[in-house]
Amino acid sequence: MGDTIAAIATAQSPGAIGILRVTGPETCAILDRVFRPKGTPLSQREGRKMILGDVLDREGRVIDHGLAVLFPGPNSYTGEDCGEIHCHGSPLVLQEVLLSLFQAGARQAKGGEFTQRAFLNGRMDLIEAEAVADLIDAETAEAARNAAGQISGAISRGINEIYEALMAMTSRFYAVVDYPDEDIEELQRSAMEETLADAAQKLAALLATFDRGRLMKQGVPTVILGRPNAGKSSLLNGLLGYDRAIVTDVAGTTRDTVEEKVLVGRTLLRLIDTAGIRETEDAVERIGVRRSRDAAEHASLALLVLDRSQALTEEDETAIAVARQVPECFVVLNKCDLPAVVDEEALRRHFASVSCISAKTGEGLAALTEKIEALYAVAGGTAGEVLTNARQAEAVSRALEAVRRAGEALAAGMTPDVILTEGEQALEALGELNGKSLREDLVATIFSRFCVGK
Repeated sequence: MGDTIAAIATAQSPGAIGILRVTGPETCAILDRVFRPKGTPLSQREGRKMILGDVLDREGRVIDHGLAVLFPGPNSYTGEDCGEIHCHGSPLVLQEVLLSLFQAGARQAKGGEFTQRAFLNGRMDLIEAEAVADLIDAETAEAARNAAGQISGAISRGINEIYEALMAMTSRFYAVVDYPDEDIEELQRSAMEETLADAAQKLAALLATFDRGRLMKQGVPTVILGRPNAGKSSLLNGLLGYDRAIVTDVAGTTRDTVEEKVLVGRTLLRLIDTAGIRETEDAVERIGVRRSRDAAEHASLALLVLDRSQALTEEDETAIAVARQVPECFVVLNKCDLPAVVDEEALRRHFASVSCISAKTGEGLAALTEKIEALYAVAGGTAGEVLTNARQAEAVSRALEAVRRAGEALAAGMTPDVILTEGEQALEALGELNGKSLREDLVATIFSRFCVGK
């Protein structure tokens, strides 16, 4: 990290303001070459204050008028000297200023390199660093709040407490074993049992949030099922608020899955409109039906669309059977603007949720979305305590299993070295979780998913 890096930190499209970031040991000198305030050079000004001046191109000519600010290390985002130039948001101007920074001695930052330096310099742990990317990618306010909570240490604090408790237990073990002649008080069995039980309880509680966190971050995989021409595509269009899928009176219009994301209240749905489930001789439609069944197998929620104005058919029964395999299923009776033929009460005896809508007029859609939002409403709690990262969940799982094995070994009266081995495995997994012990190549892989400039 001996070099100085620079990058454009704002979107590569015209805007009111564009920001370029610089960090590294030559930050002050480089900014002095590219930014010219009136009077005293930027490097000699007080840090953390915006300074007005001219922004220079590679030839030393004024290309813009803007603001610049210095953030002296180690109390900066990266832990090094950092700086920003705020100018007008012309992509051409931003690119010219970036080239000017390169000529002055900086190099192009890689994806996530600013945050990677913050991690390597101890400004944040790996959980907090990964939450930065989650905050940038957040598609719901709930996901953003959770990521912001993790950046503030909501998960890290608990993990550090578990790590320190296990470290204290294992180090005491080592001290007793390695220095038998020293007057070192041995750990009491009850204290070890309490440490391991507390760690197991906290890790299990954290791991239990992952299913909810995955849906929060990625959206609820939601499959729209039903026989051909029941109104599936109309429902998709109604939920989206625009015509995404082709709707006709011809049965079998949808032959492939159509996927879109939609925010229902505070819940993000990954909607999958499917081909109508039926037996068909059409080779293309058969592929679509197979994909419909595959989509149902991987869905968390099914919206089963039935035509309320017609009696249930064999094709409806087939769709019902497929929908029953999905963890959550809402029956959606379409065409409520027409006289009812379907036995609604019979359906209510078999399904927890039955809604009547008119995909044509929009009647009933608001009530349906309220039910969906209520199903996935988040219980109260501190923002940031929901685990959303698969890598982190896998590390927590390994730590939990090791802690449980250590507890079982202690209860079985096994020798201390067995308990030590399991305790060390738990510490290793927790170290991978927060970055205390992590391979360099894995660190690079994690930060490579970040955008350039962050």
